[in-house]
Amino acid sequence: MTFYLSSIILINLLMLAMTIHVVRYSGFNKKQKTWYIITFVSVILCATAEFAVHCGYYDPKYSLILTIITVIQFSVAPSMAVFFSGALGLHEESRAAILFCIPHAIIEIVSAPFGWIFYFGEDGYHRGQLFIIYTAFYFASLIYLMISMFVAGKRFRHRDGMTVIMIIITLIAGVIPVTLMNIHTAYISIGMSACMCYIYYNDLVQEDIQAELIEHQKTITNMQEHMISGLASIIESRDTETGEHVSRTREYVRLIAEGALKDGIYTDQINDEYITLIYTLAPMHDVGKIVVSDTILKKPGKLTSEEFEQMKAHASSGGVVIRQILSGISDENYIKFATDIAKYHHERWDGTGYPEMLKGEEIPLCARIMAIADVYDALISERCYKKAIPSDEAKKIIKSESGTHFDPSLVNVFLKYLDSVA
Repeated sequence: MTFYLSSIILINLLMLAMTIHVVRYSGFNKKQKTWYIITFVSVILCATAEFAVHCGYYDPKYSLILTIITVIQFSVAPSMAVFFSGALGLHEESRAAILFCIPHAIIEIVSAPFGWIFYFGEDGYHRGQLFIIYTAFYFASLIYLMISMFVAGKRFRHRDGMTVIMIIITLIAGVIPVTLMNIHTAYISIGMSACMCYIYYNDLVQEDIQAELIEHQKTITNMQEHMISGLASIIESRDTETGEHVSRTREYVRLIAEGALKDGIYTDQINDEYITLIYTLAPMHDVGKIVVSDTILKKPGKLTSEEFEQMKAHASSGGVVIRQILSGISDENYIKFATDIAKYHHERWDGTGYPEMLKGEEIPLCARIMAIADVYDALISERCYKKAIPSDEAKKIIKSESGTHFDPSLVNVFLKYLDSVA
């Protein structure tokens, strides 16, 4: 009896804790919370009522009040499965199923004075001749709950059939001792099953939310990439005839980054995520040209010193434009990476570049990679102010400026892997 009392107390405390959690939890709407609270409170009510009847301290003078308590328990118990079905999201179905429980409650009330389903004698509680009615309603409600769990599961992308099976086993393991051996373990198993159902449904919700967030993030990422590529192509088409500079340079930066990773160079920064990021954002390296006039961009001859100063402004302007475009739709790391590429890809390893005359590793790695890709492609491409030069000659120029214009380690990687794919 001490064990029985301890079990009931623990189950009631568990249901109380679950009720408090539901009230404070923000993951469910008001309707779902109501169904959960009704379910957990019903378990507390029925478990307490059963203990009052079977605690071993029966006195015939309390038979009337115990009869009332048992009628309430027997009326509510088959409804708990319906309540929890509502908590699983089957609101309309549960409201309809409550009608199934009303006739049973009426039967319990009507039969109580006659002892048809149960009665209290001089020595305590006894089952009546028609106790099978209560058993039938009770098992029907359990079957309804099992069906509801499968139906609710079908509404989600991720389903865990093993959890449903374990809930069913737990329910059966608690009900069988009551039915066959009159050992009162039903509400222990029901309380445990209620918690398992709650966790099961909450997991379904959270997994679907996570899947939706991942899909949403993919959509945002695709939008960003299309926006970046589109904007870069529009700007590039202003000073080139083909606009293929964008697509070629992004392939070069990926080649350099992957090659550096293979050769163990700058591996404290370069990884698969870094490579994806630099490939995605490389097209924005010249976005600052949006502020440069067409007369300068398309001038067929050499720029004057004043015109060159205006052209140089595109680097600093690129960082500003990127922040204006990406602010609010990208995180700070993403924005900084893109800004570094646009703002610093004209810096030189020896510190004579622009806009800030950074030197050596003061220049962000992504900008040092971009510088090689940008200059190489500019050399082998025809522009309004120059003819294209052969690839071999362009590679010689890149090599000759290793240590002055470009990061020597990256130049070695570029020339090594460019030759291997040429």
